Amino acid sequence: MAAASSSDSDSGRAESSEASSKWLDAHYDPMANIHTFSACLQLADLHGDGEYKLVVGDLGPGGQQPRLKVLKGPTVLSESPLPALPAAAATFLMEQHEPRTPALALASGPCVYVYKNLRPYFKFSLPQLPPNPLEQDLWNQAKEDRIDPLTLKEMLEGIREKAEVPLSVQSLRFLQLELSEMEAFVNQHKSKSIRRQTVITTMTTLKKNLADEDAVSCLVLGTENKELLVLDPEAFTVLAKISLPSVPVFLEVSGQFDVEFRLAAACRNGNIYMLRRDSKRPKYCIELSAQPVGLVRVHKVLVVGSNQDSLHGFTHKGKRLWAVQMPAAILTMNLLEQRSQGLQAVMAGLANGEVRIYRDKALLSIVRTPDAVTSLCFGRYGREDHTLIMTTRGGGLIIKILKRTAVFVEGGGEAGPPPAQAMKLNMPRKTRLYVDQTLREREAGTAMHRTFQADLYLLRLRAARAYAQALESSLSPVSATAREPLKLHAVVQGLGPTFKLTLHLQNTSTARPILGLLVCFLYNEGLYALPRAFFKVPLLVPGLSYPLETFVESLSDKGISDIIKVLVLREGQSAPLLSAHINMPVSEGLAAA
Repeated sequence: MAAASSSDSDSGRAESSEASSKWLDAHYDPMANIHTFSACLQLADLHGDGEYKLVVGDLGPGGQQPRLKVLKGPTVLSESPLPALPAAAATFLMEQHEPRTPALALASGPCVYVYKNLRPYFKFSLPQLPPNPLEQDLWNQAKEDRIDPLTLKEMLEGIREKAEVPLSVQSLRFLQLELSEMEAFVNQHKSKSIRRQTVITTMTTLKKNLADEDAVSCLVLGTENKELLVLDPEAFTVLAKISLPSVPVFLEVSGQFDVEFRLAAACRNGNIYMLRRDSKRPKYCIELSAQPVGLVRVHKVLVVGSNQDSLHGFTHKGKRLWAVQMPAAILTMNLLEQRSQGLQAVMAGLANGEVRIYRDKALLSIVRTPDAVTSLCFGRYGREDHTLIMTTRGGGLIIKILKRTAVFVEGGGEAGPPPAQAMKLNMPRKTRLYVDQTLREREAGTAMHRTFQADLYLLRLRAARAYAQALESSLSPVSATAREPLKLHAVVQGLGPTFKLTLHLQNTSTARPILGLLVCFLYNEGLYALPRAFFKVPLLVPGLSYPLETFVESLSDKGISDIIKVLVLREGQSAPLLSAHINMPVSEGLAAA
């Protein structure tokens, strides 16, 4: 009985967790033998029949035997070998003619293979690069038997270490050989011309001249030669070539090529470069503190994942908006778009077997998987609009379908709201005074706002007048320049006819001392006499108040007083740094006499 009750409780918890989940488990095959990453996953209606299929550029187990696979549901519909490891896959429309069947582009090595109706249609190869002239000269000497293989190896190694132009594949293969195999390799390849070929590192699509979903798109290729190429969708000619400071690994494009577009390229040097149409060099640059592992554009925000287990949000001008720390390393990223709800979010597959979904820095949902996810894809699959496809590190395939009743809310991935949120607040009852005040504010809202604005302007005016009066009378003079932060306070002591005048001068900066200041007095010589009307100020240490003393003798016997003006100057400058007015008192001694 106890065992039966325990099993019933476990099944009840499983059913409740499944009922609270936003996803339906459609398929899970841990032995699907699919090894790929997010850039090589695409969902497309390849035959124009409304049945969306999954295109996979499969690396093969251990990076061996790469293949192009097309899946319909959980089964493999077709499979064909690839000559090199795939770098990216994309679907795009090449022309406006009916039927509007999208083409499939697969980047592999130095070539882009284009398929229509799953049949080979076109092959585009990257243009060859000019070889290193020193390398070309060495192979010409080997062709004429003027250099032996050992000397050829030493010379090529020297070129590889110092030259800016890298060696060709032929020379690199030659350097990897043993001494016994070099002569045969030279005899076999010395008559061939040197070819230096780059490879494709990333690929995406860019609308040609319309922003419609079914508009014609161009291919944008990132190469190992630190370049971006934009290809014409019909003739497959190079429309534009853009140079970058480093090798691009992730691309995000928005806009149209013929109108205006923005392109963000994450490169191997840890920077993200922003380019616009007709820009010969990057307009903005985002310098990351770590290497990027993913780049996704969510509306107008660029979401970057770094190998420091964190997500960062940036504007297109490079301003950092937010950052979120992940509980584990980020393995892959992709975009989740739910058009019926107007939702765009970023999905991040983590090394701990979680797939976290974020809108900005708010966590929407967590999907837990049996193994670490290495690739993600979300969209229409078959006839389901919202399908999440994941491949795992062990080669498994997981397919989940978003429930039609599912709604993503912020904090949806957490355990739940805190208990304090369920407690009711003890709200006081509405009194008669509160109701009358509310009615008065509703009826006389405009007049109350105008009165408030008038009082606010009057307060500002009085504050400005008081500030101006304080500056004129120098009640607490402070220097107006930030380069010479000074503060002056004057004290007059005595009954007359001789007064003691003490100036307290203070350096208000935090760390910088001030040197080379002068103090002088401007006064009516018919009323006052100063033994020291001009003297130098010692070094002012920050924060300390220095007393500067002098004596003032009153010369008038009529009981009148005047203002003495104090100026603080910099040596060699005529404009004062600080000034103060001292209202001298009436001399009691002379008045009595």
